[in-house]
Amino acid sequence: MDVADFIVLFEYNAWANRRTLEACAALTPEQFLRDTKSSFPSIRDTLAHIYGAEFVWIERWHSRAPAALPTPADFPTLESVRDGLAQMDAALILFVSGLDEGMLSRTIHYKFLNGTATSGPLKPMLQHVANHSTYHRGQIVTMLRQMEAKGTSTDLIAYHRELETKPSA
Repeated sequence: MDVADFIVLFEYNAWANRRTLEACAALTPEQFLRDTKSSFPSIRDTLAHIYGAEFVWIERWHSRAPAALPTPADFPTLESVRDGLAQMDAALILFVSGLDEGMLSRTIHYKFLNGTATSGPLKPMLQHVANHSTYHRGQIVTMLRQMEAKGTSTDLIAYHRELETKPSA
């Protein structure tokens, strides 16, 4: 993957987050917070985890060391999650848009949340973040279906097909 591929990947990530949030808009506040016995208790908590993981990684890429993930309580409503993810998506796209090819192989030194120091190349970290969010969006679709709400497709190919059908500006 090159920088252009990562820009597309994070534009897709933002699109998929928006589609997931649109599907969640049909939920009642009770459904949004309902414990579904998944990796994270509720849809809200899963969305907050997506945001939190993206937050921690971008902080690391900027040589900052967050001490903890944001908590689900930081996102009491769907609108608060929507606002947080929109800001995070913009920050991720801005970050990858500012990279050059040589930066993809640079070593990032960071700490796990428990304080243990580690390091690794940026490229697989970028791939991980997008893949991680995809994994949890899939869980949200299952949670929506458990509540008899309509899920949504966030497949990468669906994103590309949608781009192909949009008229050029």
